[in-house]
Amino acid sequence: MFSLRPAAALFALSTLTLASFSALADEPRYNLVSVRAEASQEVPRDLMQVTLYSEAQNKDPAKLAAQITETLNKAVTQAREVKDITTRQGSRNSTPIYDDKSQKIIGWSEHAELRLESADFAALSKLTGELLTDLKIAGMDFSISKPARMASEDTLLKEAVLNFKKRAQLVTDAMGGNGYKVVNLNLNTSGYPQPYMRAPVMMMKAAPRDSAPAPEVEAGTSQVNVIAEGMIEVQMPQ
Repeated sequence: MFSLRPAAALFALSTLTLASFSALADEPRYNLVSVRAEASQEVPRDLMQVTLYSEAQNKDPAKLAAQITETLNKAVTQAREVKDITTRQGSRNSTPIYDDKSQKIIGWSEHAELRLESADFAALSKLTGELLTDLKIAGMDFSISKPARMASEDTLLKEAVLNFKKRAQLVTDAMGGNGYKVVNLNLNTSGYPQPYMRAPVMMMKAAPRDSAPAPEVEAGTSQVNVIAEGMIEVQMPQ
């Protein structure tokens, strides 16, 4: 049976280890070029958010809190009766009211928000108009839902990679190369801004005095971008 001495075995193992490290080492790169490409599209904002609030004053802070809570509970109950509308509490704060000399507290002021969200613009707009009999409107926002965002990203990712390949080939041809290898490639998504807000005064349609005004709905779009950038190695003729 063939066997190795301990010293010979150690040498063989060391040689094998060195060979493994050499195989794993990065090959030298030449003719490296940075390439950047992108793809974009306009995506409709398909989610509507409305922020309503109740505000009142009272000398008794307990009575004031009860009044605000009752108003909000009534609105929440009414909102839950409408299908596909998400309801959640917003900020709520209470501040003291001082006398003219700013020395004595003569009352309290409380502000509480109610936030509604839905993909059904018509239903949420109608509900908002009805709730304005008891609440005031702070703002209306529009944004892109997660499913719509993912769908647009999937489409744009493919397009961005194709554009990257076209630009890489263009660079290769300009340098007189006969091919290229992708050394690395990064994909980044951008174009999802903060929700689009309209001032309350711009959201009111003309309406009879005995009925609540209905907010206008103009969601608009957001431009979504996917950027493909990386490094290629141009293969030059030998």
